[in-house]
Amino acid sequence: MTKIQHHLTDALLMGYAAGTLPEAFSLVVASHVSMCDECRARLASYEALGGGLIDGAEEMALSDDCFEAVMARIDGADAPAAPPVRRVRRPGLFPVPLQDYVGGDVEAVRWRPIGMGVRQAILETDREATVRLLHIPAGSAVPDHGHNGTEITLVLQGAFRDEDGRYGPGDVEVATEEMHHTPVAEPGMDCICLAATDGPLKFRAILPRLAQPLLRI
Repeated sequence: MTKIQHHLTDALLMGYAAGTLPEAFSLVVASHVSMCDECRARLASYEALGGGLIDGAEEMALSDDCFEAVMARIDGADAPAAPPVRRVRRPGLFPVPLQDYVGGDVEAVRWRPIGMGVRQAILETDREATVRLLHIPAGSAVPDHGHNGTEITLVLQGAFRDEDGRYGPGDVEVATEEMHHTPVAEPGMDCICLAATDGPLKFRAILPRLAQPLLRI
């Protein structure tokens, strides 16, 4: 397997360890970490640091109804917990955290065409951010775009290139509002990615902008 060249940022790993990321971002982080020994080790160090801070925190007295109040908040919570990082691989293309969301591997995905041969499947998560699977035919390009927020893209199959470099299986690209790019799938194998965004993309071309509300991108 090709060595992973592009990894998660410290901020994303710390956010995942603290449970503060949107569910969509947590799914991408968990999927990448299940594939990447380096990021899994970094995540473990942040989790250990968080545990140490809790152990060293000053004890505080709790109210008599504290337990009931916590359970009531849990019962009323809408967002599910972040997907766990699982090291055991199941047969197939998708990492285990992603298989749990899809209900299987790539053959279980319900793809929808979004133009130029590209297909997508939006996965159900909380409303803080959106996550989708993208299937980009080999040699095809995604329309050039910027970002209203952050986009995290994990490559699962094939590879793509843009103004920032080449991204192959296991690589993750973190694009911010300062970045404008045109991802192009490499020839040979179709590119399949998992991408999470917390804001709509900024397209230059008129047709993608017109289709944006319908395609939820």
